[in-house]
Order: sequence, then C-alpha cells, then structure tokens
Amino acid sequence: MKRPVIVVCSVVITCTLCPAIASENAYPSRPIRIVDPFPPGGPSDIVGRSLSQKLTEALGQTVVVDNRGGASGIVGCEIVAKAAPDGHTLLLGPSGALTIQPTLNAKLPYDPQRDFETVSQLTSGPQVIAVNPAVPAKSVQDLIALAKAKPGQLNYASGGAGTANHLAAEVFKLAAGVNIVHIPYKGTGPALTSILSGESQMIISSLLPALPHLKSGKMRALAVTSTSRSSAVPDVPTAAESGLPKFETSSWHGILVPAKTPRAIITRLHGELVKVLNLPDVRERLTAQGLNVVASTPQEFAAYIKSETVKYARVIKQVGIKAE
Repeated sequence: MKRPVIVVCSVVITCTLCPAIASENAYPSRPIRIVDPFPPGGPSDIVGRSLSQKLTEALGQTVVVDNRGGASGIVGCEIVAKAAPDGHTLLLGPSGALTIQPTLNAKLPYDPQRDFETVSQLTSGPQVIAVNPAVPAKSVQDLIALAKAKPGQLNYASGGAGTANHLAAEVFKLAAGVNIVHIPYKGTGPALTSILSGESQMIISSLLPALPHLKSGKMRALAVTSTSRSSAVPDVPTAAESGLPKFETSSWHGILVPAKTPRAIITRLHGELVKVLNLPDVRERLTAQGLNVVASTPQEFAAYIKSETVKYARVIKQVGIKAE
C-alpha cells in the first residue's frame, strides 16, 4: 500500500516544478520587436537591420525592427521602459537618449538606470564632420574660416536636441570658436537628407549612415572624430590632424530590455547577440561601414552607460547646452 502513495507524491512534485521549467525553456514564445527610437535610415536602423535576420534564425522567432522616432529618441525609450519585462520588446539604445537626455531633460519619462536592464553594447564608431558639396570648404580649417567670416549664417543639422551629433557639433563650435546655427530633425536620417538637399550645410554624423553619401560625392567629408583614421574612409583626416587636437567624439548602440526582465532571458539574449556579432559576415559588414564590434557583457555595458552619462554631464555644463 505504500508504493501508490509514493507515486502520487512524485507526480505532485513534478507538476509543481513544471511551470518554472517550461517558462524558461519557452522563450521566445512569439515574435520579438527591436524598438529603434529614430526613423529609418539612421545609424541605429542600419545596425538593427544588420542583426535582425540573424537573430531570427538564432532564436527561432521573427525579430523585427520597429522604428518609433520622436523627441530625440525619448518616445522609443519610453515605449520599451513601459513594456512587459518578458524579453519580447528590446531597445536599440542610442547614446544620446540614455546618457545625454538625463542631464538635459528634468522631466524625462524614464530613468535609464532604473527602468532598463542592459544586455550588450553592440558597436561603437567615429563620427564624421561633413558638409553639402556646395559649401566652399574642403577642410576643417576652411569651414572654421568660413564660419568666422559669416557668423550665424551657416547652419548644422542634428538628429534632434540632446542627441550625440547635437552635442558633438556644440563641442566643435566651442573648440573652433565659431557661431553656427542648430537645426534639429527627428533623427539622423532626416538630418542627412537635409544636407543632401542643401537645406542644411553641415553635420557631425555617425560615419555609418553618412558613408554611402560620402562615397557618392553627395556629401563632402572634412574629418573623422576618432583618434586614428577610419579604414572605411582612409583618405579622410582626423579632427586632430585638421587642427583640433582635443576634439574626439564617438557614437554607439546597444541592446537593453525593460527592468525586471528575468536574468535567464537576458543571459539567452546576450549569448545569441554575441554569437551573431561574431559571425564573419556580420562582423565584416559592420567593420566595412566604419564600426567596431563590441559585444560587451551586461555588466560592462551598464558601467559604460554610467561613465558616459558622467562625461556628457560635464561637457553639457562646460558648453552651456540647454534643452530646446
């Protein structure tokens, strides 16, 4: 008579453990969306679409990029901050919305430290100082001379107030001692379009989305903002070589998820992202476009965001940038 009792208890214990095991093994259980806080055509969009198909194959569920531009990346970040913490809504985090906006915007609808969990930094890369070909400047020094001769008459485009290219241009103005008017757009893609059309004259853009226009001659590169020349545009000098020895900026992107996402899901996502980023064709594609593959751990990425926030806060105070 004892054996049936043992069998019944065994069944109860097994069934009690099943939901937890099934929940962990079921991820992902439906399509995953990567929210890009900017319109199509920008650097984050290009990075996201370079990874989405490979992640679809790795995770066994469709992974799509969902462009939610607006308010310099704030709209998309808020969407992810308020999403269910189940790993099915990811943020393609841009540097500005996570490290610049917290200093500029006292009413930010999310807290980058509190409302997100980091998964991995994906890439980093230089920015490029570029102009419309009609601008009579063939070098950074030409541009500075032109701006000084016509104070307040030149303008520069950015992906929005508080974005990385906005801050870079303001630092450039300070370093060069020039007055160039800011024209904010809803993302780097529209900002680049304004340069191509001649609506705006100058931009400091991530190299990635600008590269096709530089190679076609529709935009003119004056300098890259890294410490060494980029293999993607080896003939373009650095800002330091162009007479601005302390001018160095970069842009980066990474994947984050809503706070309270289970650690097992973050670990799975991180592992698959690292595998995809290290695929030879993916790495070659990103490197050819001037990007460095990072593939950091969640802890490394979190520490990097904190350090970048401190750095930008110091720059914002020094330059005197105000929210627009």
